[in-house]
Amino acid sequence: MSVASKRATATPRRGRPKSNPLPRREQLRLAKRAERARLHASGVTRYPVKLPRAAAERLRAGMKMPGFDKRLHAFLEEAVIAVREYPALAALVWNRTDDFVTDEEAFQLYERNWRFVDTKTMPPHERALLARLTERYGKGVLNV
Repeated sequence: MSVASKRATATPRRGRPKSNPLPRREQLRLAKRAERARLHASGVTRYPVKLPRAAAERLRAGMKMPGFDKRLHAFLEEAVIAVREYPALAALVWNRTDDFVTDEEAFQLYERNWRFVDTKTMPPHERALLARLTERYGKGVLNV
């Protein structure tokens, strides 16, 4: 029996077919790099968060719901204030490096530093923010 006939009658090799000359570890590394590049190009960022198990399970379940990202965005827009979008607030936090503050902290900053707020030049969207914060945290009263 020739060598060629032995190969033809031999059992096929087990495992995945070798279609790529690179070792599996290198293939996985390159695939992960490509995934990170795709995420970066699409404007998506991975951010690991440590949560209690119950909260993590609720978050995982919520992420499966349609429209979850829109609800999360709406919550963050309300609860986290982008300082640079509001000129009077930006003037109050001129010495900070953070670009965001919580809505409660923003209200406290307005109240505590009201003497430095120029209400004549305050834009309408900042007035609306201040009214919302006053209603929520000051119970309708701004103590100035």
